[in-house]
Amino acid sequence: MCAAKVIDGKKFAEGLRGRIATAIAGLKSDHDLEPGLAVVLVGEDPASQVYVRNKAKQTVEVGMKSVEHKLDASTSEADLLAVVEQLNNDPTIHGILVQLPLPDHIDENKVINSINPDKDVDGFHVINTGRLATGQDSLVPCTPVGSVMLAKDALGSLSGLEAVVIGRSNIVGKPVAQLLLQENCTVTIAHSRTKDLPGVVGRADLVIAAVGRAEMVKGDWLKPGACVIDVGINRIERDGKNRIVGDCDYEDCAKTAGSITPVPGGVGPMTIACLLHNTVHAACAIKGVPVPEM
Repeated sequence: MCAAKVIDGKKFAEGLRGRIATAIAGLKSDHDLEPGLAVVLVGEDPASQVYVRNKAKQTVEVGMKSVEHKLDASTSEADLLAVVEQLNNDPTIHGILVQLPLPDHIDENKVINSINPDKDVDGFHVINTGRLATGQDSLVPCTPVGSVMLAKDALGSLSGLEAVVIGRSNIVGKPVAQLLLQENCTVTIAHSRTKDLPGVVGRADLVIAAVGRAEMVKGDWLKPGACVIDVGINRIERDGKNRIVGDCDYEDCAKTAGSITPVPGGVGPMTIACLLHNTVHAACAIKGVPVPEM
């Protein structure tokens, strides 16, 4: 029996995309500014292909310029860097995203750090991570931004709350902790080596699970009424069927939590919406115009 309020990321993302579309229409009419997003895909990874296709579709739907560069898996690092440099110099492109993972012969960090940090809408460039860590304006990874948006929608102000982030990756764990510090949370970053992980999680008013282990977090770990944001996407086999589950045991956690994101349908839909959100921010900063309300 699910006692927790279900945080509907799909519905929230739909509303955010609507507000982004309105903002873009205003930028076009008031400032002759059409935000442009370029996505670079190297290779034939099926999951990446689906994701890139969805990005392109949603980019066009909100009124933004969409550009795709699809390169063979055998593309050299030098040729990929040349494509990135071309996009860095293209005044109609305000956001550049190189889809990860890249083939083994290409240095991901070198490619990410070749992107103009002002166009780095994934927020992975070392300059943007440094800006975020020091509290400066920066482009921030999309999944952490979406996670905090959903937490604020569920809880209102996060100020003063005790937050536990499970996971310390550069893509989710570390940046979401920085965002929560900016919201005046007391933040603990926990991970696989944390002693008494259930005890640490049990203190939290807000739990963000991003550890990549299927259904690891159990209901009896949680403080009653806690808000749970489950970033995990894990494929498992159950009852002879392939299923996608989060890092939290949803049915079990929902008995104790006050609010919880489902998987799928929670944080996942927020990622592309926040990418579009970041691209509008980047376009306005590059053009020197105010960022519209979104």
